[in-house]
Amino acid sequence: MNQVKSIITQYNPKYAEQTVRMWRDSKEQAIYQREIHSFEDHVYFLNCILPEQFQIDLALIGEKVVGMIAYNASEINQLYIHTDYQGIGIGQTLLDKVKAHSSGRLTLRTFEINKNAQRFYEKHGFEIIGRGHENEENLPDIQFEWNPN
Repeated sequence: MNQVKSIITQYNPKYAEQTVRMWRDSKEQAIYQREIHSFEDHVYFLNCILPEQFQIDLALIGEKVVGMIAYNASEINQLYIHTDYQGIGIGQTLLDKVKAHSSGRLTLRTFEINKNAQRFYEKHGFEIIGRGHENEENLPDIQFEWNPN
């Protein structure tokens, strides 16, 4: 697929259902496991819990949500790209914005089973700093750090 022009914008609740559908679909395909929370609980998490500690940005093509990232100065909490739009630079665009607004160091976790995410983060300068099971899915995960200094 060729480079597609996406627009990065701050999250707006009018995109909640679309964002959660994209997030759930992408996650389920990445970890081969159904989402454990109800759709309504996931929307509540996106609108009410996540924004307490994290800035949320969306990648839009037209009015279609094709990606999302939740982050603060030192951590990326969520990064999902619609599976039809992976590999064309949208994740990199979101990541570059977060790196530019970071404290100079970022950490994140990804599921060990999600090899595509691991390759993506390693390609963009992240290194493995830990392994564990610190997730509701109780799947092995990997902690990555980006520290360019």
